[in-house]
Amino acid sequence: MTTLTKPPAESVLVRRPGPRELHPTRTHRRRRALELSLALAVPGFLLLLWQLAAAQAWIDDRVYPAPSTILADGWDRAAAGELWPDVWATLKRVLGGYAAGTAAGYALGLLMGSLSLVRAALEPLLDALYVVPKLALLPVFLNMFGLGEGPQVALVATTVFFFVWISTMSAVMAIPSGHRDAGRVFGASRWQMFRHVLLPASLPAVLVGARIAAGVAVLVIVASEQIAATNGLGHLIFDSRALFQNDVMFVGIVCVAILGVLFSELIRFAGRLLTPWAPRDRGRGQS
Repeated sequence: MTTLTKPPAESVLVRRPGPRELHPTRTHRRRRALELSLALAVPGFLLLLWQLAAAQAWIDDRVYPAPSTILADGWDRAAAGELWPDVWATLKRVLGGYAAGTAAGYALGLLMGSLSLVRAALEPLLDALYVVPKLALLPVFLNMFGLGEGPQVALVATTVFFFVWISTMSAVMAIPSGHRDAGRVFGASRWQMFRHVLLPASLPAVLVGARIAAGVAVLVIVASEQIAATNGLGHLIFDSRALFQNDVMFVGIVCVAILGVLFSELIRFAGRLLTPWAPRDRGRGQS
């Protein structure tokens, strides 16, 4: 005897729109406010903890001055005009070396990414030079340029060059062959191929390398100034430590941190202007 069973009713999944869909602008603003609050709360809490530790003598404030002491000393030095020459010296070296290294790295990366024979000829040599610690090249640059700005700028330019070269070459090589084929089908010239295919397809990845290079450039120049410079933030940090002026040393460290953040954010902002088609790496309220 056959038993007939009634098939189960089909289940229907209903998804109601949430606040993100109903009020996208309001949700985005709340998310950005939360992100900004967290970004300020974490360093603020650490500074308060540091201040409390110095006030309660949990740490030796002669070695680790309280944040209030560092801020007061930095304000006094800035007001007296003693801080700005060192800031300007470091900034001038970073900008000069960064501009030269970025231009050379992008040009060679574009060439090597586009031409396989050039890549085969130069890549082994550049790979070998890339792994050499850049500070180890400082004596070479001192012999080449002597004392002064030349070795500092050359060291920053060399460091930036490798980051931009690698990111550019990799970005160009990663461009799908269909993009190039489409350009050839439409009869694009070499300049048009660069302007309308290679540049827009590779620029987002190139700018990521440029942002990384910006932070490393600040790091390298500070280390270099501690060794072979008579001014700059690196010299200020090293010299004040030798004189046991730890409050001045921390003023220099804070200035380096601020300079690095501002430089990196400037490159990020330029990237957003130059590549409006690329996805942003910092929120639109998305998780």
